[in-house]
Amino acid sequence: MPQGELAQVLRGVTDEASQRLLVGPLTLDDAGVVVLGESEGLPAGVELPLVQTVDFFPPVVDDPYYYGAIAAANSLSDVYAMGGRPVTAMCLAGFPCGFNREWMAEIMKGGYEKVKESGAILAGGHTVESDVQFGFSVTGVVERSRLATNAGAKAGDVVYLTKPLGMGTMTTAAKFRKIGWDELKPAAIQMATLNNRAAEAMNIAGARAATDITGFGLAGHGLNIARSSDLCLEIEAAAVPIFPGAHALAKAGNLSGGAKKGKVNIGEHVRTAASVDATLELLFFDAETSGGLLIVIDPAYAAKLEDELAARDLPVHKVGQFVDKTDGFVRFS
Repeated sequence: MPQGELAQVLRGVTDEASQRLLVGPLTLDDAGVVVLGESEGLPAGVELPLVQTVDFFPPVVDDPYYYGAIAAANSLSDVYAMGGRPVTAMCLAGFPCGFNREWMAEIMKGGYEKVKESGAILAGGHTVESDVQFGFSVTGVVERSRLATNAGAKAGDVVYLTKPLGMGTMTTAAKFRKIGWDELKPAAIQMATLNNRAAEAMNIAGARAATDITGFGLAGHGLNIARSSDLCLEIEAAAVPIFPGAHALAKAGNLSGGAKKGKVNIGEHVRTAASVDATLELLFFDAETSGGLLIVIDPAYAAKLEDELAARDLPVHKVGQFVDKTDGFVRFS
């Protein structure tokens, strides 16, 4: 659902007034955060912030194992984006009647192995007869001091991206047989890579805000932070990492439907300099699957973040900064 429509729908069905709800749906954060306390049987003065999220989608690759692994990594990422640690996961699956049992087992295996890698416990799930859908509901925990939300950015903060863009283009190209599995597999490996190391790095460095780049694309998820923080996100287009081959495929028209929809739905809030390559701009709007973390940090701690990312063999891509808002919430230059 487009961001604008989603925000309007959620306005009438939330518990934003509850003091126990630290993060609710109106800021379009990656997960909700609810505080458990005395009413749940904890000792007086003790609290436990729970991070809760759910995500599932149809196949993005033809390989059943990687489909399951990507779906799990994507679901777990929402907890990491909040600065949290996954604790339990519940599987959500839909398969049509007569679906190949070996494929079903491989999908489940891919998902289970990623949940296990995260340190969470797969506690159960639910299946229905439907078109193929797969994902997880994940519960995690987070320290209040490490909670990274869309509303936490400050003017002057710098921004880092931990995975290159282009997954929407790569999977779309594969769907229409413009590339084969050998060309898509490196992208599948990236999508199946957990954001746990990036979350560790940002927690140690002291990130102020964060999100993961998924269905709303870089422009949409950047907008969520900028709007919730009432700032403008300035992104240096040339500094944004792009997955090898994705630009050429996008230029040939292999963008996901999310690229054009995103530009229509949120374009009024985004300004793009005339010097920015038109294909690159569309990649900024393109829907990603299991993308990297967009980490927002005080510039005084940026070097620490860079050191922590590098120590975990993660790329260091400083892509922009937050400034006071004047015209638009997001600017690409």
